[in-house]
Amino acid sequence: MAKILVTGGAGFIGSHLSETLLRQGQEVICLDNFNDYYNPVIKRNSISWSQGQSNYTLIEGDILDLDLLRQIFADYKFDIVVHLAARAGVRPSILAPLLYQQVNVEGTTNLLEMAKEFRTQKFIFGSSSSVYGENEKVPFSEKDPVDHPISPYASSKKACELICYTYHHLYGISMTCLRFFTVYGPRQRPDMAIHKFTQAIKIGEQITMYGDGSSRRDYTYITDIVEGICKSIDYCSDYQIYNLGESKTIQLRELIQLIAKCLGQEAKIQKLAMQPGDVPITFADITNAKKEISYHPKVDIEQGIAKFVDWFNADNSHA
Repeated sequence: MAKILVTGGAGFIGSHLSETLLRQGQEVICLDNFNDYYNPVIKRNSISWSQGQSNYTLIEGDILDLDLLRQIFADYKFDIVVHLAARAGVRPSILAPLLYQQVNVEGTTNLLEMAKEFRTQKFIFGSSSSVYGENEKVPFSEKDPVDHPISPYASSKKACELICYTYHHLYGISMTCLRFFTVYGPRQRPDMAIHKFTQAIKIGEQITMYGDGSSRRDYTYITDIVEGICKSIDYCSDYQIYNLGESKTIQLRELIQLIAKCLGQEAKIQKLAMQPGDVPITFADITNAKKEISYHPKVDIEQGIAKFVDWFNADNSHA
């Protein structure tokens, strides 16, 4: 049994990951500050199963609280840190760049300091496909230059990848950075597109579609992302960066129609101009992840949207 710290462990990805690790028999310590970026009740509901497990501990606290971090690292002597806590979202980061720099960059550095001080063996960092910016070469490869991020959120994630490398180089911590490509599925954050679109179509409201609907995204189902994180824990050594995506794309207008079809309803669409910070395409080259950590996504977008809509329809909080 490994002792694993999951920061942001009550969030969408973190809560799903924690459940999988608990079922594997690992000891999971969840650190989350339950901030008001979205309704904290959603997070508390997401960890209700985990809180009933004897190998699960919830600590309510902030990665900016260095004294708290030092105390819990001293208490638990973690074998592995999976760092998923962050201020998320491209558009909100444009409105609050200082907050994103503080939480994402300073918070990550605090955790790395503790990993150094308490000799944590493995550190997994949740990065983002947003670091690729307006990359014109597709699919996106980990070897592509990522020197031109176009939002404070993307910049903060790239900065964290660099800091992770520094701590690996100086202190020998095994480090893996995972670039997630638009994760979706049950318990997805309510501000994410698939969730918002489903909600709007369900109640007959208009969907706001930015651009002409031709932008494309590589959407990755939550179980595939969790499998990728678990594989990265198993194979974590040296310093590595991996794309975790489905490695397929769908146009925005096609996605909306797919959701509408699964709901059996019509989508009402209002078109607006593209938003600052949005990129025209994300598309993951997962060759390295397949070869080096045996990552093989299994859920395509048609299956995934059907699963998401089933969950949405069954979840009473949307009534």
